[in-house]
Amino acid sequence: MIVFRDPREVPADFGRSAVAIGKFDGVHAGHRAVIDQLKTDAVASHARTVAVTFDRNPLALLRPDLCPENVITVERKLELLGELGLDATLMLTFDHALASLSAEDFVTNILVNALRVSTVLVGSDFRFGHRGAGTPALLRELGPKHDFTVDVVEDVFLEDEGRRVSSSWIRELLAEGNVKTAAEVLERPVEVRGEVVHGLKRGRELGFPTANLSEIVDALVPADGVYAGWLVDHDTGMRHPAAISVGTNPTFDDVLVRQVEAHVLDEDSLDLYGHDVTVEFTERLRGMVAFEGIDSLMAQMSADVVAARALLTGEVRA
Repeated sequence: MIVFRDPREVPADFGRSAVAIGKFDGVHAGHRAVIDQLKTDAVASHARTVAVTFDRNPLALLRPDLCPENVITVERKLELLGELGLDATLMLTFDHALASLSAEDFVTNILVNALRVSTVLVGSDFRFGHRGAGTPALLRELGPKHDFTVDVVEDVFLEDEGRRVSSSWIRELLAEGNVKTAAEVLERPVEVRGEVVHGLKRGRELGFPTANLSEIVDALVPADGVYAGWLVDHDTGMRHPAAISVGTNPTFDDVLVRQVEAHVLDEDSLDLYGHDVTVEFTERLRGMVAFEGIDSLMAQMSADVVAARALLTGEVRA
């Protein structure tokens, strides 16, 4: 997938484009439905497939007090869009110049002049241009003038939940630690990627060595607690079952920032320091609590490992 970071980077001979516009935060099931329709429309119009998105949530500039955390980083968003088989993504810098651009100029300068749009796909609630004046109705009004059609993609609902798929819902689920439902909304596992760094080595001292992820990861970390999941080592290509801890270790009360730690099951001798890893969360086992002492903590950690192993191997937990 080609990544353009300015409309002027799109070559004159790029060809006509079927374009989907949105924040694409999380690249969840709703976004994937838009991309699937985009591919269908592109075949019908012999066009290339292009996602148009932004380098930040517009609220980060317009109303930072109301801006939520991103579900994933911009870099991860590009990776996920690339995995969907798009020809290109245009990553617009959402600055004051773009925020002040009228809806009509957005269409003319970006969609028509740069991308030679043949079809535009948006969600029913999509807004663009200065003060959000641009709507799907305006796109339909401008379409005949500029020789493009508009396809408004309906909302996607999770059947068992009866709720519209959205990035806001994913944030709620992660805040609850409900990684199982969040994975259904995302249509992929809840995961974070980062480098394994040195920690306090307390897990090793207790007989449960852990791989500690750096503070800088590529996605929103779920709620504090203990989870069953997987550790994917990108340096070796190995995928290991793991019991995962998220939090500040309240039993000892000496960890200042939230940590993601993964104890690889039955592999106590692994040396993962400096490795690039992804931690996948399969299911939450329990919340994070402070224990009375080391013995009760170790007993619970042993129980967590047993529960994680049973869940990950398909056995039924008692």
